[in-house]
Parts: sequence; structure tokens; C-alpha cells
Amino acid sequence: MPALAESDFVALIEALADHALQTGWFDRVNLHEPKNAPGFGLTSAIWVDRIEPIRGGSGLNSTSARFVVNVRIYQNALSDPPDAIDPHLTAAVNELMLAYSGDFTLGGIVRDVDLLGAHGIPLSGIAGYLTQDKTIYRVMTITVPLIVNDVWEQNA
Repeated sequence: MPALAESDFVALIEALADHALQTGWFDRVNLHEPKNAPGFGLTSAIWVDRIEPIRGGSGLNSTSARFVVNVRIYQNALSDPPDAIDPHLTAAVNELMLAYSGDFTLGGIVRDVDLLGAHGIPLSGIAGYLTQDKTIYRVMTITVPLIVNDVWEQNA
């Protein structure tokens, strides 16, 4: 059994991006963490945060893995009206979390989205601010833990 190919990693990211695109909330969905300001509309960016083996989920001759992916949503912090920024972000996050919960296996390419954190941090979101290119953004970062069976072969 070979290790996951680059196309498998691309499929993971694209599956998450498809959910973001289908919501209709976002002006753009980046498949990378942006290096410059994303603009004025609601933007989503998706990237891998970490990859690690999981205990208790691996087989006798293979190791299963946890792929933690960040989905960050950006809204210009100077948007009007200011009182609508957090409700707007929260609604978009809610729709994405609903999508990731509803498509529990991302169309069969992962064992599951670790919704409740059986193998670490659960599906969750955290809010904050980010300054990029001298522009302040209100952001919410969704942690999406994906569990994938039989990623690496164990050789004796």
C-alpha cells in the first residue's frame, strides 16, 4: 500500500473548497493562506495545518492519519455596518460547519471529519483579528480535523 499521493492531498483541500463555494457566501475561495490582503468581500482560505498519525485507529500494517486543515474566513474590519460583521462571519462559519458535519466523509475520501475530537481538537472555530497589507480583518478560523485510514505502510 503506497503513501497518499499529491493528488490525494489536493482532493482533500478541493473537497473542503467545494463546500465553501457551494454556500454562495464567498467572493473567492483560496486554496492557500494568502500572502496579501484578500479584498473587501467575504473571502475564504484553506490550507493544511498539520499531519500526524493517530493512536488507536491504525491497523496492524498501516498507519492512519489526522490531517488538520484550516479554513479561515476574512471580512474587512472596516465594513459597514460594523454591527453586521460578526453576525455575517458567524452565519458563514455556521453554514460551513453544517456542510462538514453533513458530508461526514467528504464524499468518501476520508474516514470522517473528527467532529467531536476523538483524536484531538474537534471541528471548531475561533475568531480574531488579522492585519495584512495595513488592512485589519475580522477573521474566523475553522479547524477541520480529517481522519484518513491506511495512509502509511508499516514495514518491519
